[in-house]
Amino acid sequence: MAIKIDAPLQASSVSDHGGILDTALAQLEIAFDRLGINEGVREIIRQPEREMTVAVPILRDDGTISVYTGYRVQHSSARGPCKGGLRFHPNVNLDEVRALALLMTFKCAVANLPFGGAKGGIEVSPSELSEMELERLTRRYAAMILPIIGSRRDIAAPDVNTNPKIMAWFMDTVSTLSGHMVPEIVTGKPIALGGSTGRVDATGRGVAIATIEILRRLGKDPPGLHVAVQGYGNVGRNAANILADEYGCTIVAISDVSGGIYNSLGLDLPAINEYVSHSRGGLLSGFSEKGEADEINNDELLTLDVDILIPAALESQITVGNSGQIRASVIVEGANGPTTFEADRILYERGIMVVPDILANAGGVTCSYFEWVQDLQFYFWGLEEIRQQLHKVISKAFEEVWLVANERNIDMRSAAYLLALERITNAIQQRGLFP
Repeated sequence: MAIKIDAPLQASSVSDHGGILDTALAQLEIAFDRLGINEGVREIIRQPEREMTVAVPILRDDGTISVYTGYRVQHSSARGPCKGGLRFHPNVNLDEVRALALLMTFKCAVANLPFGGAKGGIEVSPSELSEMELERLTRRYAAMILPIIGSRRDIAAPDVNTNPKIMAWFMDTVSTLSGHMVPEIVTGKPIALGGSTGRVDATGRGVAIATIEILRRLGKDPPGLHVAVQGYGNVGRNAANILADEYGCTIVAISDVSGGIYNSLGLDLPAINEYVSHSRGGLLSGFSEKGEADEINNDELLTLDVDILIPAALESQITVGNSGQIRASVIVEGANGPTTFEADRILYERGIMVVPDILANAGGVTCSYFEWVQDLQFYFWGLEEIRQQLHKVISKAFEEVWLVANERNIDMRSAAYLLALERITNAIQQRGLFP
């Protein structure tokens, strides 16, 4: 059944150009007001518990030295150890990492995982580094932030431009400096080093589960529905293939930083997957599909006439400038913060249903929780059990958010923030303050 939604409260202090941190804080202020949270608790939640900026020097292959800037932000440990990804990207900055750490706190609370939020990043273009340089960068960064991380304090994971190999280097560095194996210091590792089955596709699978959950409640049958996916990286690729293979959706458009392709009859995903598995950087550029496929860019993909739009690239992709042209009736956010605050209001006014990032892409941190538990116990689960438990957690979180949205007559993003904030606030109040 459809929800009747009250108009979202407005936060006049944020603009469409304010960035992901301003957007996250604006959503947070609305949730504070709706729940009547006292000012002291608001101050605790508004700012990170701890943040570190480090210089990361590495020796280049040609014998020169380059110095990069790295960050690690721990937003909250009220509900458990901090948990969050590590991204390598030239646009990484402290405000972005702060925002993503805050979002992770709320994501873990929505999924009811015993974690708080953290995030890390290095301001670097990894494509400009050799593999040996990338390894040196990862290991030096791990050593630099070692004083504030730990398997029961702050656990890292893959994010933009990082992968199991990088997690292995990170884990090996911490283990070497600790004098013993510490597999639980990171998640998303290779299975041979204590990684979990099902972790690679977990975020994309969570997006697919959230998509099916919203379609079921809207009375829409998945087979044949047209889906466009912005960002054919790990999240977007897995979400697209799972929706197509397991639920019968038709993927008509995909894109990445190098461009995109569109075919109203549906794309040949197996051929695309084979191509990107061997292409430079795993990019779509150069792929040519037989038939009616057209080349498109990322902006064009967002405004295609499709049933479901999955933004799974970077933040702030749906803005005031393009939200009025979006034709999808359902948006499922695979990326963190892909919709700006002002754009979110426009989508609401146009009657477009949005499944927010802190719910839709919680599959990754959920499976990371499973991996962390397995590492601590030195006992590992099978793939079927991982997927069953993942479906259970995401479906339950979706139902809880949906119930709050119905009970309060609010949109799903507001409902997710309220559910998470209530859990975080309860943990802070029950723990009290030290000393």
